[in-house]
Amino acid sequence: MFYNAHSNSLSASITLAMHILHVYKDYFPVLGGMENHIRVVAEGLAERGHQVTVAVSNTYPKTEIERRNGVAIIKAAQWLRKASTPISPMSLPLSWRVPADIIHLHHPFPPGDLLYWLRRGKAKLVITYQSDIVRQRRLLQLYRPLLTRTLNAADRIIAASPQYIQTSPWLAPHADKCRVIPLSVDTERFNQLDHAAIQSLREQVAAPMVLFVGRFRHYKGLHFLLEALPKIPNAKLVLVGIGPEEARLRDLAQRLDVGERIVWAGEVPDQALPNYYAAADVFVLPSHLRAEAFGIVQLEALAAGIPIVSTELGTGTSFVNAHSQTGFVVPPADPAALARAINVLLENPGLRAQFGANGRQRASSTFSPQRMLDQIEELYREIVS
Repeated sequence: MFYNAHSNSLSASITLAMHILHVYKDYFPVLGGMENHIRVVAEGLAERGHQVTVAVSNTYPKTEIERRNGVAIIKAAQWLRKASTPISPMSLPLSWRVPADIIHLHHPFPPGDLLYWLRRGKAKLVITYQSDIVRQRRLLQLYRPLLTRTLNAADRIIAASPQYIQTSPWLAPHADKCRVIPLSVDTERFNQLDHAAIQSLREQVAAPMVLFVGRFRHYKGLHFLLEALPKIPNAKLVLVGIGPEEARLRDLAQRLDVGERIVWAGEVPDQALPNYYAAADVFVLPSHLRAEAFGIVQLEALAAGIPIVSTELGTGTSFVNAHSQTGFVVPPADPAALARAINVLLENPGLRAQFGANGRQRASSTFSPQRMLDQIEELYREIVS
């Protein structure tokens, strides 16, 4: 470690620069909420004068090392991917060479635990705990001893909401060293709109527009949203994303006879995504399992100023979407409740506008990138000092 002046941060004071190693499975340009979150953290801390390295797996069997926006990125060759976990043996020897005052694991990711225990040395351990393992129960039984040991060893554990600390059987025993640091959204991005593209989208849909953005995964509850659609007259559903559930969802749409009321938008480039939010009347996150720990897409909806309908999972989803302030929170796995909430919003433009304005204010005050970076940097200094 060494003393260095911030060159591009909020503070011009002399501060202690740190070597920080982030460990996860993927990194931007791989699309995903956590991948983008790690990029914001890594680039933001690098801009503040810290030495930041990100160790991830590549998307193919070739090792690549690059530097982008002040961040060193190690992408170890991926041999295969099992249970959503990449197998990249070279990540261990490559990461051993990286100096680190802080090793920051993003959980759950078993190879990250192994990396920490094989090279921990004097580095402090910070864990961002994304979610409990819900589906891979057999994997969890194998992973349990290692996960328990790593959580016990952590100097600090970051959760994105107080609800997750209270309701997770893994975090509750470590509540004394948990810290709530919400994820963030770049609100300015949602002010940079292509109004011609927005008008084109509205003309294409030609109906009140209900929007979903995200991967089509088992826990997203999209089948419940499709089952709600017959109870939402006149509206159309725009689904932005792809994923392993797509074939089943398309089949269900045909069986429910709602296929013509769904726009399958596929993957949308990052720069075009704000136009979809701006064109929409209501955003819906219908997830029904705890694997949905936060819902970063809800932050995007807040920043875009559109009301949200989400579900109560005992996780951070209802921390982001404040019930009766920025939208409605309904029970999970309940198509009728989804339909009722969506209909209330579609039938009340004044309420939509009020919730949207509240959402913009909440995004800028509670979920700003600078506030998140300040909190993470303060946590690092707390344990290093």
